[in-house]
Amino acid sequence: MATNLGAPDVVLDRTQAIRWREAWAEVMEGFVPHLASLEEVLCRAAEAGSGRAPGRALDLGGGPGLLTERMARRWPDAAITLMDIDPVLLALARGALEGRVRALEGDLSTPGWVARAGDDHDLVTVVMTLHYLSPAQVRAFYDDVRRCLAPGGLLVVADLMPDDGLPSLMSTLNPEPEEAAAELAWAQWWNGIGEVEALRPPLAQRAAIFENRPPAEFAAPVSWHAAVAREAGFGEAGILWRCGRYAALAAVA
Repeated sequence: MATNLGAPDVVLDRTQAIRWREAWAEVMEGFVPHLASLEEVLCRAAEAGSGRAPGRALDLGGGPGLLTERMARRWPDAAITLMDIDPVLLALARGALEGRVRALEGDLSTPGWVARAGDDHDLVTVVMTLHYLSPAQVRAFYDDVRRCLAPGGLLVVADLMPDDGLPSLMSTLNPEPEEAAAELAWAQWWNGIGEVEALRPPLAQRAAIFENRPPAEFAAPVSWHAAVAREAGFGEAGILWRCGRYAALAAVA
């Protein structure tokens, strides 16, 4: 398994890593109810395009690797890569998955991640990640990710994507009550992680990475993402899944 560039060695007990990943899944379910249904829909879509399981799949911004692991179980013969910028989440993924997938560091706000990820992927997934980027960076991302896909490959982007006509910044949207509870759970999760001695080195590295890069909180409707994807050279592009204000775009290379 690839190591995180510049990251200190992390020795994390697998049982401990699994426990924190399970808690992460509960937090994410608070933000995006029925997230498991998205994962099932995107896996079926990936299989439907070619009539077979993807040979190569790339999970961008994959965090601790929950979706990555599910894809690896569903498609045991596939070469699956996880990429994220967060050294803490990568440490959890590596501790739990123990080499079953390739885990790489990558910053989606710059084009350098493309060379590390490689090309010719049949499926690329980006779940709850693009809202960290600015509109200009998201536009550039669609150009970059197009180069990672094999002809006919599928890109699935899931994030906060309000219906057309609603404001395009998360800060201008009134949060749902359950989202306030999810924010509290998020803070509690990170507070707990801070007590794990083995994770203190990557936590320090994480703090340095994000010190001067707050999330852009960009949330455009599906129509905006579809238009930008087509400008980047994708063919078909449209909505694959919706749950309230969250949605997934599917685009075919």
